[in-house]
Amino acid sequence: MENQKFTKMALLFLYFFYVIAISRGVVPNRIGINYGQLGDNLPSPARSIELLQNMNINRVKLYDADHEILNLLSGTDIDVAITVANDEISGIAMNQRLADQWVYEHILVHYPSTRIRFVLVGHEVFSSISTREDLQIARDLVPAIKRIKNTIKQRGIHNIKIGTPLAMDMMQTTFPPSNGSFKPEIRELMVPLLKYINGSKSFFFVDVYPYISWFDSQVRNQTAINLDFALLRSGNETYADPQSGLVYTNLLDQMLDSVLYAMSKLGYNDVMLAIAETGWPHNGELGANRENAAEYNNNLIRKMSSVPSVGTPARPGVVIPTFIFSLYDENQKYGPTTERHWGLLNPDGSLNYELNITSSV
Repeated sequence: MENQKFTKMALLFLYFFYVIAISRGVVPNRIGINYGQLGDNLPSPARSIELLQNMNINRVKLYDADHEILNLLSGTDIDVAITVANDEISGIAMNQRLADQWVYEHILVHYPSTRIRFVLVGHEVFSSISTREDLQIARDLVPAIKRIKNTIKQRGIHNIKIGTPLAMDMMQTTFPPSNGSFKPEIRELMVPLLKYINGSKSFFFVDVYPYISWFDSQVRNQTAINLDFALLRSGNETYADPQSGLVYTNLLDQMLDSVLYAMSKLGYNDVMLAIAETGWPHNGELGANRENAAEYNNNLIRKMSSVPSVGTPARPGVVIPTFIFSLYDENQKYGPTTERHWGLLNPDGSLNYELNITSSV
């Protein structure tokens, strides 16, 4: 009888924390994929959704809110993140009717048969604020987020989180992690964003690329970052933060924790993190090859889909929703060769390298 009583209490205890997790908006630790379409040789949307299902992918992020793709995702068990374009932000911020129209056209006509779970307003909006137009878009970001959220809430929808993905160039310092801080010029923009995210129990989405930090350390004659450390190879190198005393075994954790410390310096200590983009290129510049890409992404999948969740040294055991960049190589992207070789799949749908993506199910 005592064992049965203990079992019931344990179940109630677990359920209690499950309810708390749901109320905070925590989502299962499944790996998602970014589905970009900047290529002239990519499979059709229908074939792409079929490939996602064949790979047992349960979460996908779109860089728009394409009606064809959202229709194809209807009836599947794939959670979807859709995106409001940067050039739509100011109009929505100034006009509730435009926000209502956007929500109707891109969410309500598809929801709930299409499992839209995230709306990302803009893409790396704080990365470029040098022109008057870009600065205005950055200032309009939070008002636009609020208008979209208000429309969704008025429709009785409570399982869609609103946020915006920001790049790591928002950071003034990232090392050591405890010294993490945002650039002074964006702090006045960051505070209202953090206030909204914290109040709505949404996620602070970051685009975080250990490859870029590792590459920069090699070519700029800085203190070179160890490749194993960047690839999440555990046990080969550790770093102890001299201020916090926390021990790091990989570069990704360092970068994520630097964001947590930057937020805490602005008075926000418990905002939840999500990774909107991360990955490793398989061709192009230094360090970009299939072996390294497979190593990083497989280690990432193992880490982020671990049960129980691993989290980071500054926030252990916490689920961090993660989207790998990207589904395909996109041959119409600008920049160095590396930019066109982040894909998990070739245009014919075959894997670029061995990937244990099913471990995230």
